[in-house]
Amino acid sequence: QVQLVESGGGLVQAGGSLRLSCAASGSTSIIGAMGWYRQAPGKQRELVAVISSGGSTDYGDSVKGRFTISRDNAKNTVYLQMDSLEPEDTAVYYCAAENLISDPGMDYWGKGTRVTVSS
Repeated sequence: QVQLVESGGGLVQAGGSLRLSCAASGSTSIIGAMGWYRQAPGKQRELVAVISSGGSTDYGDSVKGRFTISRDNAKNTVYLQMDSLEPEDTAVYYCAAENLISDPGMDYWGKGTRVTVSS
C-alpha cells in the first residue's frame, strides 16, 4: 500500500503563488505516474497536472502556463507550483499516484489540501 500526504494549501490573493507538496510512503517502489487533481464546490474532480516516473508532464487546459508539476523520486515527493492564481483555482487539491502493476489510472489518493484564492 501507498500513503499520500499533501501539504501547502492555504489562502492567497489573486495573482499570488502557492506550492503544494505530496509525500508518498509505504510501498513506494510500485509508484508510476503521480498527479494532482482538484475539486471545486459543486463541480466534478478534474485533472490539474500529471507527471510520469520519467518526468513527462501533462496539464489541464485551465492551468497550462501557470502551474508546474515536478517530482523528486529520491524523496518520493511530487510538487505543484501554482503561479498567477485566480479565484477559479479555489478547490480542494488531491495528490494521486499510479500503481505500476495495476490497470492504468490512479490507484492511491491523499486526503486533499484546500486552496482558496481571494479576489
